[in-house]
Amino acid sequence: MSSEPRIAPEILQRASKVRLLVLDVDGTLTDGRIWIGPTGEALKSFHVRDGLGLRLVQKAGVALAWVTARTSPIVAHRAQELGIERVVQGCADKLEALRKLCTELGITPSEVAWMGDDLPDRPALRAVGLAAAPADAHPWVAASVHWQSTLPGGAGAVRELCDLLLVARGSRDRILEDWGG
Repeated sequence: MSSEPRIAPEILQRASKVRLLVLDVDGTLTDGRIWIGPTGEALKSFHVRDGLGLRLVQKAGVALAWVTARTSPIVAHRAQELGIERVVQGCADKLEALRKLCTELGITPSEVAWMGDDLPDRPALRAVGLAAAPADAHPWVAASVHWQSTLPGGAGAVRELCDLLLVARGSRDRILEDWGG
């Protein structure tokens, strides 16, 4: 018996068209808390399952990008570990970042999935084919998305979205076979 939730046909249709997955960082890939040490160093916590999900989606042919309002060497380091080449930090206008990414990849916003958790993400979320938010997204943002994870940011929300994209692409069974049937 499958423990996976049923996915609405409209969401599967939107997800099947995705060629680029864009993620906010703070509150989406992390729990939104920023730990600042006595000398000003910032620490962030990333969920390992999100990382594997991103690798699987990448392997399935979906391009990845991170777009964040803050600038942090930690974000660059984690992106490098995961092989994510498109990282936009210090971004004040996420809709403009979306437009640039689409131009760079020769795709339309309807072929983009974007996951974000707060107001800076809202303009981009309203422009993409599949707008997603973690379970703990701000309510004003959650009301603007097509799909919301059951898990909060930094606790597997991104992995849920990756799994959705993989199911929509018909990759689930192959992945399970690759990982031991």
